[in-house]
Amino acid sequence: MSAPIVQGWCPGAHRPMMSGDGLVVRVRPRLARLDARQAMGLCDLAARFGNGTIDLTNRANLQLRGVAEADHQPLLAELAALNLLDAEPGIEVRRNILVSPLYQSGDLTARLARELIDRLAELPALPAKFGFAVDTGKPRLLAGDSADIRLETGPEGLILRADGADTGRPVSEQNAIDQLIALAQMFADTYTPETRRMARVVAKQGLHQHWQGTPPCAIGEPIQPGPCALGTFYGAAFGQLPARKLGELMETSGATALRVTPWRLILLEGGAAIPAPDFVTDGTDPLLTTDACPGAPYCPQAQAETRALARALAPRVRATLHVSGCPKGCARMGPADVTLVGHAGKFDLVKQGCAGDEPALRGLSPETLLSMDLT
Repeated sequence: MSAPIVQGWCPGAHRPMMSGDGLVVRVRPRLARLDARQAMGLCDLAARFGNGTIDLTNRANLQLRGVAEADHQPLLAELAALNLLDAEPGIEVRRNILVSPLYQSGDLTARLARELIDRLAELPALPAKFGFAVDTGKPRLLAGDSADIRLETGPEGLILRADGADTGRPVSEQNAIDQLIALAQMFADTYTPETRRMARVVAKQGLHQHWQGTPPCAIGEPIQPGPCALGTFYGAAFGQLPARKLGELMETSGATALRVTPWRLILLEGGAAIPAPDFVTDGTDPLLTTDACPGAPYCPQAQAETRALARALAPRVRATLHVSGCPKGCARMGPADVTLVGHAGKFDLVKQGCAGDEPALRGLSPETLLSMDLT
């Protein structure tokens, strides 16, 4: 079997990625939020131009799948009308910003994120997946999510921290984005083709003490589906949102906006907690923590169907489960207790590892896997 192709970049709206069922078009919501008009409009676009689903990514973005090449430009026009598109493709690529979903309108997190968005053009040239996190609440919520430069809260106020460093540098709201741009410039001046993420630069080359010294505040408990002060969280199995059902849930719950997270959860602002059988509403549901890529036939590199098997195995596997269509392991980059890797229509079994690791067993059919004790 030939090695899977690692693209090294993420799709966008201006620069979509071809998949097995058409183009993947990524939408990056500003401040991780769509108002009700934008959210309902995106649901309509997913039905009109895509396959009827919206993918929620681990970078808190939204993706339409199955878009025909001939429909790409009409779709861009519709996204622009909803104010969900950057006019400049270069700015879209740079706008890779995670925002803690529990921010209040106009608070420090919102103000910093807006200033960063306004000043993206001042950043140096950076690798395609380089990103930022604005996580200034107490406690932190984004510590386990991918970001290269982080704005967080320390014991006495705001800090700027390079990913991979245990501590950061105290900054003020007035100079935080100036210092973030300076840290990004330091990275741009020092990274190599082998160290294209901040944590790798820090591990290999170290980090000047100028950027260190103050620890961030504690990490919070994971958010679960259910009501909160801002509305109600709902989960999405495998990060897949059925567009029509999402629109119905927005209307029925009375939600005024949709916030997205990197954890396969959406927050319906002002939305009531109501029955939603097409979404995950129980924090103990294993589908919330089971990882599975789209698989065949939706990805041209996948060698097996994935999600039907993942749904069937999720309640049976009393451990973390990852079902991948190929050894690239896009749905989960870290290890899982049980990882199944598609190969010629069957699966290889990896225990306590990643999709690219050496399997313990090979060539297992879905029927065999359903009859096994995988833990």
